[in-house]
Amino acid sequence: MAASTRAVWFGFLGSLGILLGSLSPAYLPQASPVWDVLRAWGIDGTTTKILGTVATLLGLALLLEAWFRLRPARRRAMGQPQLRHWAVLAIVAAPLAFGPPIFSHDAYSYAAHGWLIHNNLSPYQVGPGILPGYYADQVAWVWRETTAPYGPLSLWMSHGIVILAGFDPFLSAVLMRAPALAGVILIGALVPRIARRVGVDPAAASWFAVLNPILIIDFVGGAHNDASMVGLMLLGIWVAMARGRWWLGALVVGAAAAIKQPAFMAAVALPFLVTPWTSWRPRPLAWAALKALASLALSVGVFAAISVVSGMGFGWINAVNVPGMAETVSPFTLIGHLFQFPASALGWDPSGRAVITVSRAVGAVVGVVGIAVLAWRHLGRRPLTFLAYGFLWFALTAPALHSWYLLWGAVLLPMAHPSSKTLRFAIVVTVVLLGFAAMTFGLRNGPWMLVLILFGAVYWIMHTHELSQPMDEPRPLSV
Repeated sequence: MAASTRAVWFGFLGSLGILLGSLSPAYLPQASPVWDVLRAWGIDGTTTKILGTVATLLGLALLLEAWFRLRPARRRAMGQPQLRHWAVLAIVAAPLAFGPPIFSHDAYSYAAHGWLIHNNLSPYQVGPGILPGYYADQVAWVWRETTAPYGPLSLWMSHGIVILAGFDPFLSAVLMRAPALAGVILIGALVPRIARRVGVDPAAASWFAVLNPILIIDFVGGAHNDASMVGLMLLGIWVAMARGRWWLGALVVGAAAAIKQPAFMAAVALPFLVTPWTSWRPRPLAWAALKALASLALSVGVFAAISVVSGMGFGWINAVNVPGMAETVSPFTLIGHLFQFPASALGWDPSGRAVITVSRAVGAVVGVVGIAVLAWRHLGRRPLTFLAYGFLWFALTAPALHSWYLLWGAVLLPMAHPSSKTLRFAIVVTVVLLGFAAMTFGLRNGPWMLVLILFGAVYWIMHTHELSQPMDEPRPLSV
């Protein structure tokens, strides 16, 4: 049925357009072997840049158009049957599964880390630039001299994939999509199951979480290791809920954190998925705190065991500030830049960064306080609500904000029974972040006016489908 639905093929064409657009200077590293093919065909000049920009942004517009048209509430209102999200995802994401990494060069960094390990160098001690060659040349310049902030399991997988790729730099980066796709499969399998257990329409949850354009572009197209982390985190949550054994889920979450450390937050909530905590009296409070700490300790134990067995150790601690080195649309970073400009112009801050540093520190404090408030309000009785909003708050207050960071909490947002206003805000943020990423890369191709025009088309699609619609009352079972 999905294959006969026009909106699904709009999504396919959108992904195909993004794939074709990725074969342009804005998206390909200078060391990519794809350049040899483009030069051989004589399509590596200005025309390619313009067509690449057009294909990418029109592709994004088509992908968003498809997403809005596939919304379960819309199809229900039009008397159309619901589609299987697996079939839709397979068709829409297919083009991106076979091309180079898109909207990010992180997969090239993963490959370079695996290459360092193969040469008996620790990515926790040296950056990819220590070994000149194609692996290092593929890495974005800002990351070439930085150490790895990822968990030990992520680095171990990168090493294995480099070996599997026969030490081919480009193929190594492309194959980083394999663990990401494994994570996407887990997400697609577990989101509707978890939704059903908490009384949420599985079709609505799958539409927002699994068919979300951010997931398709960043997890499938971008091959980010966050996909593996989120997939394993959901597996831990599902095990705790379905088997009634939170300690078993904590072990799985420990493996997720060994890929990327934010997953640790999920461990704290696992015991309350089995037995809610409903009283602030001393004994229930002490028992709840003990179970939360025990769950976290189990996850940390798994993380530590993987760190030791893999030989990676705990050097990621020295790289916790690395993600913040890139300029992003992080709210507190933007606020810092806003106040940094007059401070520098008036000579109050010769360093040119002090205000930004302070703003980011304030963001960290706001993040911790916000998560504590969410825990006080939701952790005991509504642990999935705590995790959904906790992860989203963490991403929004961090020094760096990338679109895929929002998926940490977005995959659980439908299970938090969000209001229509909250859901609309999440949809708008999805569109804005994807549009910003596409525009940022597109500007590297040169024709900035064209980029702005096409970005305007993306906004028009969002306005037509979302912003112009009346605000409904909250409907937890209908998205």
